Amino acid sequence: MYNLIVGAVAGTLGSERLLEVVEDGLEDFVGPRDAPNIGRLMALPTLLMPEIGDSSSVQSAQVGKVVGLYRTGRDYQFHFIGDAAIPPIPSDRIKAAARALHIGEWDLTRTRWSVKSSDLYQVLIAEGLVVVPSLTVFGIPVSRPEPDRIAVMMPFGAAFNAVWDALRAIAVEGGWTCQRADDIWEDSVVVNDVVRLIARSKVVICDLTNRNANVFYEAGMAHALGRDVILITQAEQDVPFDLAHYRYVKYLGNSEGLAQLRVALLPRLRSLMSNDHA
Repeated sequence: MYNLIVGAVAGTLGSERLLEVVEDGLEDFVGPRDAPNIGRLMALPTLLMPEIGDSSSVQSAQVGKVVGLYRTGRDYQFHFIGDAAIPPIPSDRIKAAARALHIGEWDLTRTRWSVKSSDLYQVLIAEGLVVVPSLTVFGIPVSRPEPDRIAVMMPFGAAFNAVWDALRAIAVEGGWTCQRADDIWEDSVVVNDVVRLIARSKVVICDLTNRNANVFYEAGMAHALGRDVILITQAEQDVPFDLAHYRYVKYLGNSEGLAQLRVALLPRLRSLMSNDHA
């Protein structure tokens, strides 16, 4: 999910243009146009660019975030800070990647602030618009993810045995292979096995229950590698602010809750596993 701000490169936008376009399903998250959830909007990554064809502006987009947003009369003022690690991107290259970015026909030719559901950084990396820095902590196998493989990142321990059994059963029902890091031992450095599993998998399920630090680290790896990530948790407060804008599945650890987890996950997995974009 990300903010797309077009035309308002000077930091001023008419109130009627704020949230003029919000993708279906995101309305409750960002709030109505007359009372937007400013905190949530500021938490999203942002793509800021001039209108296509505006000869008065340099035709390039910037990636960054909005760090201030407030209303002054009939307008909104916002303060945007660009990501110093990402140089400006020519507008025509953004236009070429419009479909992957969920940018519609009129989005780039009208001044407005819209919210899109696609993963901005993931798309920019996949389209070659952002260069991924070399990694120094671990190596990543250079290969496409296996179309039937799911990785599960979760806390270990007896309390999660039933959850793991339920996830494996869901995978069997869908005809997929499901693994955790403790299923493999191919490298003397544990993190290399973890990242290799994530890289090989088409979908990564991350259980954020109990705010396990390893799971947060692994969720970050999965996002950085451009994998589809499904977040699950037994408690809403275990989802940190930086991940709160992603949809997640809340479940209970008892038999009834795990049955409901299956109902929630199976159609989502079928959709992602059948998608050939990876």
